[in-house]
Amino acid sequence: MIPDFQAIMLPLLKLLSDKKEYHIRDITEKLADSFNLTEEERKEVISSGQYIFTNRVGWARTYLKKAGLLESPERAMYRITEQGLGVLNQNPAQINIKYLKQFPEFIAFTKSKKEKSDKGVKQVEDTNDLQTPEEIIENAYQGIRSSLADELLNKVMELSPAFFERLVIELLVKMGYGGSIKEASAVIGKSGDEGIDGTIKEDKLGLDIIYIQAKRWQPGNTVSRPEIQKFVGALAGKSARKGIFITTTSFTKDATEYVEHLDTKVRLIDGEQLTDLMIDYDIGVSKGAIYEIKKIDTDYFSEE
Repeated sequence: MIPDFQAIMLPLLKLLSDKKEYHIRDITEKLADSFNLTEEERKEVISSGQYIFTNRVGWARTYLKKAGLLESPERAMYRITEQGLGVLNQNPAQINIKYLKQFPEFIAFTKSKKEKSDKGVKQVEDTNDLQTPEEIIENAYQGIRSSLADELLNKVMELSPAFFERLVIELLVKMGYGGSIKEASAVIGKSGDEGIDGTIKEDKLGLDIIYIQAKRWQPGNTVSRPEIQKFVGALAGKSARKGIFITTTSFTKDATEYVEHLDTKVRLIDGEQLTDLMIDYDIGVSKGAIYEIKKIDTDYFSEE
């Protein structure tokens, strides 16, 4: 299990107790070994692409430095300070943000952070909050996105099946299939006719055709294997090799396992995946406030 960033503070300080200078990369690797992290845990990432453990080590290092317990004599290199050694001599059971508040340097740091906050945004110094600032932002973002996805699905369910089919075609065009809406899509027949609702070109040149079925089903009406088998049969009747089956609900386990062993390529997209794609490709949503999170460009400050 990946430790929270406060749990990393004491082991990090102990690692530097020999007064030697360590590169942050080596510090991170040694700490990962001390926590017995698996290869998978070491490679887990947050949405920005940074490794979770690396990010947490970075914040533990930052807070220890702000408290005056370690220092950086040169870029990416760290060593313990005399104040840090004094802390270790006291043999604390743990070091966390609450513990660091005894140091004037850390109090000054957290005070300046509060003064820069226009609306009293919740600070990381809350000792019950074991997440790094990036993780707090990411979790808040995921919560907003999840709520938006629920609203989107509710809106889709309020509209007609014909609207849903047009929405699906527009989404696929936004994803890069075909050309314009007019060029890329063609309705085969009435909804459910021969098990196929429409087609879309796989590319702008129309080198291959993908057949689509879109089912705007109410919650609880799970798409089962027989429905997929009917769709596959309809594809065979058109000598088609590729199909997409989209629903506002979900698929049974039998249905998903069935398509895994077909020669015909059939992709199943459930309601959750559909709303994720709608958000990613700006279908039925608009952008609100945008916040940029910036970090140091180490290449800029290199004198080599």
